[in-house]
Amino acid sequence: MLRALLPGLVLLVAAGPARAAGDVETCRNNSAEPAARLAACESVIADEKITGTSRAAAFWYRGDALVKKRDYDGAIAAFTASHEIAPQNINVINARGIAYSHKGDDERALADYDLCLQLRPSFGSAYNNRGVIFMRRGELQRALDEFNLAVKHIFNDQSRYLHHYNRGRLQGLMKLYEASLADYAEAQKVNPDGPHVPAYRCVTYTSMGRFDDALADCNAALAKSPSNVYALTSRANAYLGKGNLDAALNDYNQVLKINPNYVRAYVGRGQLFEKRRNLAAARADYRSAANAVAARREDIDTTLARGIAKERLEALLGTAAPSTSQPAGPRKVALIVGNGAYKNAAPLDNPPRDAKLIASTFRELGFATVTLAPDLTRDKFFAALHEFGLEAEKADWAVVYYAGHGMEIGGVNYLIPVDARLKTDSDAETQAVALEQVIAAVAGARKLRLVMLDACRDNPFEKDHAADDFAKIGQPRLLQHRAGSRLHGGLRRQARRDRA
Repeated sequence: MLRALLPGLVLLVAAGPARAAGDVETCRNNSAEPAARLAACESVIADEKITGTSRAAAFWYRGDALVKKRDYDGAIAAFTASHEIAPQNINVINARGIAYSHKGDDERALADYDLCLQLRPSFGSAYNNRGVIFMRRGELQRALDEFNLAVKHIFNDQSRYLHHYNRGRLQGLMKLYEASLADYAEAQKVNPDGPHVPAYRCVTYTSMGRFDDALADCNAALAKSPSNVYALTSRANAYLGKGNLDAALNDYNQVLKINPNYVRAYVGRGQLFEKRRNLAAARADYRSAANAVAARREDIDTTLARGIAKERLEALLGTAAPSTSQPAGPRKVALIVGNGAYKNAAPLDNPPRDAKLIASTFRELGFATVTLAPDLTRDKFFAALHEFGLEAEKADWAVVYYAGHGMEIGGVNYLIPVDARLKTDSDAETQAVALEQVIAAVAGARKLRLVMLDACRDNPFEKDHAADDFAKIGQPRLLQHRAGSRLHGGLRRQARRDRA
């Protein structure tokens, strides 16, 4: 987007003081059209003759625009530049704290909020933002103390709405239900149509056992945002509590279709499967939840759900199917994935061929089940892992082999389905398959759990943020072929040892 602005920036700067004054006015105008405002602010930044608060405001708006694009490093740099020009501006410091928090750097975020409060002890937003971090960490009483101070120092309707619904959400978690409902009511007085109150109050009502009220609130939230996975999962939880298992299952499945890595939906569906005595399916969902990649900024609901998954999985481990191994040897199962027919990236010739070769080798090794799954779309990939997880529970050995495109983002490894559309790195969370989910699929096996990856891990988003870069993921074809050959030979040697 900045590239498109550059010619305009040259003209703006060249236009002289009169145009610069107009840019300053547009940049500082909160009601200006966003693209025009950003162009004006970039023009102000480019003109080194403009100094002081006008220049600081331009950097602040650049930072705000970058936060919306999830470019938190860029936003932090912009806010820092603004802060250096106007060190007493607490709104800039607070905005930088929010960017740090989104990035997952809570300590720097807290340091910025503390600095805000040193400059203005009555700055309610800093108390609220500290409370959000403490709530996310599970430090509930500490969070409540912060939200109480935030409510004490409300300074406009927006902060009144925000601080009350955050405190209401926290008090619901603390089982202070009447206080929670009172806070939601205060927030709703300010903004009757605000989406946060019904979405979060639905959770409180479910905890209270008021399932009809919960469903009404969740439905109100979903009327505004039908694909909101938080509200959909909360409605499913309310249906589950009420005993409407079919409706709950439909909502959980819908959530996991939108975001196959959503922890809360796996946990809820696992609880549903427990109610139906489908314990193998429950364990599979709990494994998916327990092993899901933790977000840099994970909310308290997800953290609590992940804890439930680990507890229930441990409790259900003794209910696994007994071993059906015969004296001849362990029962072995394998899932073989070869993705080559990519729709939005460079196609790969080797993975489908390598997958067939590996599948053949596993069959020669006496695997009871070998599932060959070429060219998996996102939905089919997750479905295959789910089905294989159930099969792994009945096996001694469980092996997954994957060949195809792979990438690493922020230390997380992803396997790429053939229909993935990755415009930004954050799309990987819903478009790709985290390695942790593959590990969860083999985790039920009793003896050997093995995942083999035959993929490069280039991250195109480290080069730039253009969608076209996804097609530039390198394919070391010779390396892939050799890796497959070495693996094939090694398995044959293992087969000979087993026969001996």
